[in-house]
Amino acid sequence: MSQQYKIGTHKTTIATENGITRVTYHQTNIVSFNEHYIVLNTGGYSSNTTKTRMNQTSHQFELGYGVYQKNFEWFVEYRGNTYKYENNKIGLSRKDNPILDTDCDVLEK
Repeated sequence: MSQQYKIGTHKTTIATENGITRVTYHQTNIVSFNEHYIVLNTGGYSSNTTKTRMNQTSHQFELGYGVYQKNFEWFVEYRGNTYKYENNKIGLSRKDNPILDTDCDVLEK
């Protein structure tokens, strides 16, 4: 069983530039975050390792979300709410209202 509190290193990099931290698994930025937003992106690869890396990132950087799978669908728990994962990408607001941000590409610009 993989460790849950520190991001694994196999095919994974962590880089911070211009206030944005990105955790990249293979060539996909699976978690990008700054002080305002968190963006989770499977890149179309809904694997156990992708989910594990996302959860490890949440633990290591104390981001407060959890990703899980039920009946082949992915969900994110964040600030007492559960959101269904759609379109391989989900954006979370770290300020005030935790509802999903509609512009998931906010950290990719």
